Amino acid sequence: MEQQAPHKQEGQRIVPGMLKTGRQSHVHIIVSRKDASNRFSLSPGSKNKGSEVEIDGKLVKRGFDRDQFFQLAEQRFDAMANYQRNYVESYSGRKTALLNPKLFYATLLGLPTSERALAMKLLNRAGMRIPAIPTSKVQLATQVLQQLKRGLGMAMKSGSIEY
Repeated sequence: MEQQAPHKQEGQRIVPGMLKTGRQSHVHIIVSRKDASNRFSLSPGSKNKGSEVEIDGKLVKRGFDRDQFFQLAEQRFDAMANYQRNYVESYSGRKTALLNPKLFYATLLGLPTSERALAMKLLNRAGMRIPAIPTSKVQLATQVLQQLKRGLGMAMKSGSIEY
């Protein structure tokens, strides 16, 4: 198992507390409720995304568009790091998978072959089960027969008394 460990440095498995080579950094994003000029509300919990209200004779923009923030941050990172993000890894892809799984799988099937293969690999690594979608009548019939066989086996097992 030690040889198969995925994360290694100079042949040694990386463990907590070990000094690692390369840049060691991470990012914290802190968003104030208002911007520096105190004119724009940046509250992530606000439901008013872009409405304006007059306070003390000044127009103040309310709201914070979380979707736009994530999409722009993702695009900026990809451009700066020269990262080729797959649909499955994208914010819009993850959001679609949660809100509309049918559309997510339809989009997944519409990807070019190489991107689709990578997407399936990423989904399998993440532990997401992908339903086997039959592409012919033979595959459909095979799936139906397998389900019938499994159902009959369970019915026979539940009908008999086993010790």
